[in-house]
Amino acid sequence: MVLSDWSHDATTFEIIDCRFSKDWQNQELLRLANAPIDAVISLPIGASGVLEGHRAVVNAGKKLVLLDNAPSGLRPGVDYLSVSSADNFGIGAIAAELTSPHLPNEGVVGILTYESGFFVTNEREIGFRKWMGAERPDATLVRGRFASVEEAGAAYERLLTMNDDLDCAFVAWDVPALRVLAAIKQGARTLPIVTVDLGVEIAEELRKGGPLKGIAAQRPFDQGAAAASAALMGLVGRSPPGWMTSEGLKVTRENLDAACDALWRKPALPPQQLP
Repeated sequence: MVLSDWSHDATTFEIIDCRFSKDWQNQELLRLANAPIDAVISLPIGASGVLEGHRAVVNAGKKLVLLDNAPSGLRPGVDYLSVSSADNFGIGAIAAELTSPHLPNEGVVGILTYESGFFVTNEREIGFRKWMGAERPDATLVRGRFASVEEAGAAYERLLTMNDDLDCAFVAWDVPALRVLAAIKQGARTLPIVTVDLGVEIAEELRKGGPLKGIAAQRPFDQGAAAASAALMGLVGRSPPGWMTSEGLKVTRENLDAACDALWRKPALPPQQLP
């Protein structure tokens, strides 16, 4: 997201979807570095490979706020104002807690995660493993990776082939989880699935009562509001907190409607309480 003409009555926004392409993100950031804008709020696609574009924004004197992840080589409080993120370690623990009822004694859990070095998915996996180690030491954890979201269904099938005793799977976030569910519908072995992020499509899958058993949800409204607040603070010469985080929410079929109400239709924090 881009903020421009913020000091006038009508603030201009531009929203850019880079579709998980590092080249595209660098290209757009290089364009924005030369545009008449004041601030950029960016979700870096990994810790590596996107430094060039973010560095260009910083060198051009724009205020930079990051979501979830900071590219290696950028300094907090110097190159960027703040990172606004969910508590991804805690979200991983929530996902493990949601997985546990569907895991038999001495069962095997597959962790299906992103191949790229991505802070948020790494933290989710660490949180998941820590919870399982403490609460389900009987469980065996195995890992599979996908290089792109489109490849997640095939990665799930590879994980099944390599681990024929697999009992359930944790998928790092909802979009690849949808690919996994599509693979199941097309004939891949059905396992209980748990994932992260309460998107519209994954919420409908949970409502159906099929293989998807639970979602560890972020609070994206709060996260976005905190990022916007940090950008505005920077523009008026104030220093926001270097790291802002929000707790995850455990979502099952039973509390799905309440979770959608809480996360989609209203902020969990009133504006005056945001940083």
